[in-house]
Amino acid sequence: MPERTTKKLPTVKEVVAAIDDAAMKKDCRTLIAMMRRISGKGPKIWNVATIGFDSYRYAYGSGREGECHIIAFYARKGMITVYLMDGTARYAGPLSQLGTHTASRVCLYIKRLSDVRLPVLERIVKQSYRYIKSRDGHMHRAMA
Repeated sequence: MPERTTKKLPTVKEVVAAIDDAAMKKDCRTLIAMMRRISGKGPKIWNVATIGFDSYRYAYGSGREGECHIIAFYARKGMITVYLMDGTARYAGPLSQLGTHTASRVCLYIKRLSDVRLPVLERIVKQSYRYIKSRDGHMHRAMA
């Protein structure tokens, strides 16, 4: 039987250092500080370069189980994705006050933090974090 191999993930420092854009690096440092403050936890790399904080276990009715970050973001060229694992639909009111962004079922897409109101973003991320922590692993799938 072949040996199972796992790819070594980069460190948070390596992920941020690899970003070419100085403004994007600054935005990443701001989000790291914000999410550390909210969660009380240090950052960890999930997947390839998602920077996540704290984790929760989930179980679907199908029996599928796993572990996921509670709050996280992913910086790529020209865009920051902020993950709200409980879904963006819960935050329609605050999102209308956020500033320039787009959203999908569980993601906020922001070009630059200067495009949004940081206190509003922090309030949304904090509410999402608290909600998921309160669910004790009994998360429902986020709906659009």
